[in-house]
Amino acid sequence: MTAPEQGPVPVPEPARFAPEYPIRTERLLLRPIAPADAVAMHVYKSDPDAVRYVPYPPLELADVERRIATTWSNTRFTKEGDAVSLAVEECASGALVGDVVLFWRSENDRSGEVGYIFDPRAGGRGYATEAVDALLALGFDGLGLHRIVARLDERNTSSARVAERLGFRREARFVESEWFKDEWTTLLVYALLGDEWRGRRGRR
Repeated sequence: MTAPEQGPVPVPEPARFAPEYPIRTERLLLRPIAPADAVAMHVYKSDPDAVRYVPYPPLELADVERRIATTWSNTRFTKEGDAVSLAVEECASGALVGDVVLFWRSENDRSGEVGYIFDPRAGGRGYATEAVDALLALGFDGLGLHRIVARLDERNTSSARVAERLGFRREARFVESEWFKDEWTTLLVYALLGDEWRGRRGRR
C-alpha cells in the first residue's frame, strides 16, 4: 500500500497584527491619525524647534494633509518594514498633543523602533513618556517584538530623558555619523528588551 500523494506544503501567512483602537492610558488616547488632525498637527510640525531632530523640515499644511492620507494612514502591521503612526490625544480636553510611531524593523530578529514628537505647549507633563510606554506595550505584547530601539540626535536631551525614564539603556554613540539637515550629527542608540520592559512594569 502506497502512501497517499501529498499536496504542496502550505506556506504560513506573514504575521499580522491589527491593534484595537483607541489605546487608552491614564491621561491619553492613542488612535489612528485622521484628516481632521491636520490643522492641530500642523501647529507643531511647522515649528522649526519642534521638528529640529525629526527627519523632515517644517511642514506646510498641505504636506501634513498629504502625509496623513499616505505615510501616516497605516493602522496595522502586515510585514516587516511597516510602521504605524498614532495621534496622541489628551483625554481631559480632547486636544492633540503629539504623535508617535512604531516601526517593525525585522521579523527574523523581532526588532522594532520607536519615534515621537510632541507639541512644545504640552511639554513638562510626562505625556511623551506615558504615550511611548503604551507604544512599547503595542510592540512587545501586541506585535511580539524582542527588542525595540530609539535613535536620537545627541543634542535631543528631552527625548533621551524619555527613553531613560522608560528603562532604555544607551548602547552606542556614533560621533558625527550622519549628515542630517546640513550638518554632521552624533547619533545615540538606546535599546530595550521585552523582558526588561516587563520586569520594570512588574516592579512598578
